[in-house]
Amino acid sequence: MDKKRIFRILNRADRDFVAGLASEFKETHAVTVLREPNKTLAMIRLREPVKESLFYIGEAMVSEAVVELDGTKGAAVSMGDDFDKTLDMAILDAACNRGVFHSEEALLALEQAQREAEEKENALHLKTMVSFRSMDPEVPAK
Repeated sequence: MDKKRIFRILNRADRDFVAGLASEFKETHAVTVLREPNKTLAMIRLREPVKESLFYIGEAMVSEAVVELDGTKGAAVSMGDDFDKTLDMAILDAACNRGVFHSEEALLALEQAQREAEEKENALHLKTMVSFRSMDPEVPAK
C-alpha cells in the first residue's frame, strides 16, 4: 500500500485508532521529536475547470510534526489542531520510511468502513436533492 493512501486513511481516522497503531512503535523503537507539533497555515490549491489552471482558494489551519524513529525521519501534516494525532502520524510515517510498518490489514478494514459511512451519508444527501426538471413550466396541451 502506498503512503499517500495510508495517510489519506489515517487523516480520516479517529485519534484513538492512530494512537493504537503508533503505540507499538513508541514502545519498541527510539522516537525523537525533531519538531514539536504546532499550528501553521497551508494554502488550498484547486484546479479551475474551464482553463484547467491552478489557483489558491484560501488557507486552512493545519498541524505539523517531524520525528525520528531509530534514525529514520518521518513527518506529518493534518487539518486542524490535534497535536497528538499529528505526532502519532509522524511516527507512523517514520515507520513506513524505515520499512517496519505492517498494519495494512487494519487500514484496509478501516478504509472499507470509512467508504461505507461516506456512501451512507451521500445517500442521505441524495434524498434531499431537488430535481429542477420537475420545476420546468408545463407545456400546455393543444
